[in-house]
Amino acid sequence: MIKTTPFHERLDQLNESQRWGHWSGYLSALKYGMSPKHEYFAVRNSAGFFDTSPLYKHRISGRDAERLLAGVMARDIRHCRPGRAQYTVWCDDRGFLLEDGVVFRHSESDFLLTAAEPNFGYLSDLAGGLDVTIEDVTDEFGMLAVQGPRSRTILAKLAPEVEKLSYFEHTDAKMGKAPVTISRTGYTGDLGYEVRVARDDALAVLDAVIEAGEGHGLRPFGEEALLMTRIEAGLVLINVEFSSSRYAYTDHDRITPKELGLGWMLKGIDADDRPFIGREAIRRELAERTSRWATVGLVVDWADYDRVYDQAGLIPPKDETPQEYDSMLYDDAGERIGYATSLMYSPMLQRHIALARVRPALAAAGTRVNLELTINHHYETVAAEVTRLPFFNPPRKMA
Repeated sequence: MIKTTPFHERLDQLNESQRWGHWSGYLSALKYGMSPKHEYFAVRNSAGFFDTSPLYKHRISGRDAERLLAGVMARDIRHCRPGRAQYTVWCDDRGFLLEDGVVFRHSESDFLLTAAEPNFGYLSDLAGGLDVTIEDVTDEFGMLAVQGPRSRTILAKLAPEVEKLSYFEHTDAKMGKAPVTISRTGYTGDLGYEVRVARDDALAVLDAVIEAGEGHGLRPFGEEALLMTRIEAGLVLINVEFSSSRYAYTDHDRITPKELGLGWMLKGIDADDRPFIGREAIRRELAERTSRWATVGLVVDWADYDRVYDQAGLIPPKDETPQEYDSMLYDDAGERIGYATSLMYSPMLQRHIALARVRPALAAAGTRVNLELTINHHYETVAAEVTRLPFFNPPRKMA
């Protein structure tokens, strides 16, 4: 049975296109109007709101909650103080990713984990005899992401606390009479916040946000616009940039944090007081330099891109719709050296960009590669250049 989120009644009224997808068993808007590009520009130029309620939400509490999370997560949760959140990953014994998510720390012994896939059974099995309680509270809350350069101004009308929130901090507040938790987080790479609210109060909070956004260009945006922003922000997506090791048939479909560009999470991995799952395998990978891939950004050479289409008698397409499938990469000798996982035309950068995996020796910014395209039913390659991620990183995101 397909479920609806706590905000659905209002979002259904706003959805002129009536284009819906299925996300973790919930209806989720793909786009609200006829063009997701308009929704995308609302996020980049003013503000937009997105329903993130389908994310799984697990509360981990009790005297040993920190101990459990420190033994599971690759990033050290002990460095996350109450009132802050951490983006993190967790791995199997071989150091391959199982999933990524965000942990919100509310107190010394109370945490909330949000993730794209369910992890209740996994965490419960690991808890063993620890003094910890794990609850699936996914259906109890709505989550609303308010993103874009005017998001702070809009939300401050309802909860002045947002004015003082730093990047990845969260606070309890009230919007009207409704208790909420507001975090300075999001999946757009822009200034943004997420509001968590009890199911029964969700519609009242959404209506208050919409009212506060009048005159600021606030509009709803769907998954298609969200995926555009996340590629520009260099943010990875499960089942696109990586697959969970739980479901992979071979190691070709598995990846380590280092290979996924998340090596920065591994600070302190040599400290012997936190033997998290996969630690020894990851330490060997780092010490022996056995990483198979490096995750990088690519910027396509626009002149070469136009050339191959011109020669084929075609108008060079500038389509912002993300292509989330493998596009092969080659060196000048024609040897395969990697592949792009997500490719799109960036409306902000006015260039074709991609998230990609290349051999580690080719990961330096400025390295030339050749990206494979299909034109008139045969393969062509166009020049592209390796660049650092993210592509889009405005100062306002963290200011």
